[in-house]
Amino acid sequence: MDGGTAGIRYPWDTPPAEGEATEVAPGILWMRLPLPMKLDHVNVYALDDGDSWTIVDTGFSSKRTRAIWEKLLAGPLGGKPVGRVIVTHHHPDHVGLAGWFQAEKGAELWSTRTAWLFSRMLTLDEQHRPPQETLGFWRACGMEPRILDERAGERPFNFADIVWPMPLGFRKLREGDEVAMGGRRWHVRLGNGHAPDHLTFWSRDEHIVIAGDQILPSISSNIGVYATEPEADPVADWLESCEKFLPFAREDHLVLGGHKLPFTGLPLRLRQLIENHHGALRRLEAHLAEPRTAGECFPPLFKRTIGDGEYGLALVEAMAHCLHLWHEGRATRERRADGAWQWQARNL
Repeated sequence: MDGGTAGIRYPWDTPPAEGEATEVAPGILWMRLPLPMKLDHVNVYALDDGDSWTIVDTGFSSKRTRAIWEKLLAGPLGGKPVGRVIVTHHHPDHVGLAGWFQAEKGAELWSTRTAWLFSRMLTLDEQHRPPQETLGFWRACGMEPRILDERAGERPFNFADIVWPMPLGFRKLREGDEVAMGGRRWHVRLGNGHAPDHLTFWSRDEHIVIAGDQILPSISSNIGVYATEPEADPVADWLESCEKFLPFAREDHLVLGGHKLPFTGLPLRLRQLIENHHGALRRLEAHLAEPRTAGECFPPLFKRTIGDGEYGLALVEAMAHCLHLWHEGRATRERRADGAWQWQARNL
């Protein structure tokens, strides 16, 4: 869902060009890698550890991305080795080349246990057709029959298509850890909602936050429910994380996110993210005056037309918000004969 940007400041108007880097603070380089989707890029960062680099997030595994990394390693990174790669969370645009850095560049992987387990499990779970659990979950969401029929006969998205094989071995990061990188000490704080145990790093020496997808300007990260945990409440996890970060946020924090531009104005942005979802939930609650499936709840949540390319992410986010109302006792649900849940607000 979109959010406003009033009061948010962007120190850089444009991102670094492909194969180039922008120094956002002494010893911290910002780089950008392409993605083949509507959100067409991911931001990655390199922190200078003296005799080596720490890389934060990696982009998809593809020939093009690997070629860009080789150009970056030889150019802006000066041919110095990568000693460590940190993965903020398990989504493929962030973990895609972690295994490549390990296997081909000799880097050590640092992440949370949750992110590593999800990543390695998903790379090994290759499917040629959607399993019955996924088809049943799509029906429960009220997926359009046309789209359901198409996807039931297609090879689904597989991590293995865009994530390099991950060798055994990683170093676990957890809430409250302190990490030295880029000549600074960083406090580890975990977020949730967009991805479980999402790493964020808060500098103890300067007002800098490496936020991954947990805190973005101008857009709110996708918050979805999937067949792996079909009754989860990631919206509650997301709101809890935003509230948790607020006491530590400063106006002059430079936030280095996984997408869009680095920005300042973190307290305002966290409040916006919280209110964006509370507002969406209020609109959804009003929309559910009549029984509806999650697939019929796009208008109040997104306020724009959702195309086929965005449909899957929109569906799981709509399901997440319906489930949140149900978990809070603000909505009821009833199973239709076709397997879809119909949601209806209480006390309207």
